[in-house]
Amino acid sequence: MLTKIKTASLWGIDAEPVTVETDAHPGLPSLNIVGLADMTIKEARDRIRPAIMNSGFSFPGNRITVNLSPAARRKEGSHFDLPVALGILLLQGQDESPAAGWGVMGELSLDGQVLPVRGALPMAIGMRKCGIKKIMVPEGNAEEVSIVEDIDVYPVSDLKNAFNMYTGRVAPVRYTGAGARDEEDRERAAEDYADVIGQENVKRAVTVAAAGAHGILMIGSPGVGKTMIAGRMPGIMPDLDYEGALTLTQIYSIAGKLNEKRQIIRERPFVAPHTTITKAGLLGGGARPRPGAVSLAHEGILFLDEFGEFDAKLLDMLRQPMEDRKIVITRDGRNAVFPCSFMLVAASNPCKCGYLGDPRHECTCTQGQIDSYRNRFSGPLLDRIDIHVRVEAASEGSLDGKAGGLSTPEMKKMVTEARKIQYERQGSCLNGELTPAQLKRYCVLGSEESRFMSEAYKSLGLSMRVFNKIIKIIRTIADLAGEKYIKTCHIAEALQYRGIDGIFNR
Repeated sequence: MLTKIKTASLWGIDAEPVTVETDAHPGLPSLNIVGLADMTIKEARDRIRPAIMNSGFSFPGNRITVNLSPAARRKEGSHFDLPVALGILLLQGQDESPAAGWGVMGELSLDGQVLPVRGALPMAIGMRKCGIKKIMVPEGNAEEVSIVEDIDVYPVSDLKNAFNMYTGRVAPVRYTGAGARDEEDRERAAEDYADVIGQENVKRAVTVAAAGAHGILMIGSPGVGKTMIAGRMPGIMPDLDYEGALTLTQIYSIAGKLNEKRQIIRERPFVAPHTTITKAGLLGGGARPRPGAVSLAHEGILFLDEFGEFDAKLLDMLRQPMEDRKIVITRDGRNAVFPCSFMLVAASNPCKCGYLGDPRHECTCTQGQIDSYRNRFSGPLLDRIDIHVRVEAASEGSLDGKAGGLSTPEMKKMVTEARKIQYERQGSCLNGELTPAQLKRYCVLGSEESRFMSEAYKSLGLSMRVFNKIIKIIRTIADLAGEKYIKTCHIAEALQYRGIDGIFNR
């Protein structure tokens, strides 16, 4: 007798359909799993037998062979436990008729409980592409998988429950979803820029950055509020749409970042890796590719605090994903592609002691130390960060207990309206993503504005890359003002955001 059960195998953010074929034939009692299975799957033999017996079933005394088809592709993951166990139970020669068109995934404990697995959402999407509309998942993955709109999700708690549901002994109960936001998202939603004392010029800069998807570097002394300002940026970005939430949840599922309290990513992420992060931790990697911090920040913010303390070679590696908005990892002759369309937000002290240019504290660094600290910042990478802004300490006049100024809802409205203008004009492309050809089409300067920019190009010694960056910022400033045409006042404001050399001067 031969049984076949559908499941999937992960590769990067994608999943490939896999058929678990189970066959029993005369011979010494054994369980053999073939089909390029990794050690996690081979160890399933020692989990499945006690799980079956502790669930009240008998284990066949035949020679059992399990084939994971197609056999030419490597497979890994504990989610194969449940389909393999169901296949073995169906070999018992009982009269039950297995349901057709089901996909199955789940890890088994020794007592037969079905445990959550990593990557449940992308595997469900992979099975959906093959026409599977009903998917059996562990209870702990039900909310995560329910984000897919055109499949039915059936959670199971243990092997006995799964077998009864799969064979029709009990009526399957479809999961309808909880839909609650996690505690971390609620806490972040409560943070408001209105609580930030002073810093209206910096709040304006982050509004411009969010409106056009421009990277931003904030430089200032310790304690002036750089981290606080950065942490509130996801709140002023437009809400995630369905496709954005679906992709993000897939990434977090593969990375093992989902749990009972957080099974769907509905808010734009804020990812702040430590300065000691490795290349694999930042960009992704591993024998079986896993997403790194840049992909976890997809559709949100990648915040690099203490920017100058990161390894310079590691920072240089960000240049390509910032332009391509994806990471390609090659393993075993195959490419795993992870999206990484993030906004880079960086913060740094201006010097080693942190007080260069601070009127309240004297800088104790020598000019050589200042130059050495400045050289930690890669010129090509700085060119790719559109906005550079100095963050000063709040003035004494603002320390009256009243924060005031722009609030997060006001800034979010401005950003949303500016992005709407860009989408209507440019399709799916924001200003920070414009190509040189698109710049010529969508960022036309009048004769007076052209003369203004020509003078700035010569007097500031701009590179062509920086020149184009400034044009993008100008276009965003004009969009925030609701202006169809670029004006000299928009250019004047944009030029303030590229004075990186002045930030590092005494």
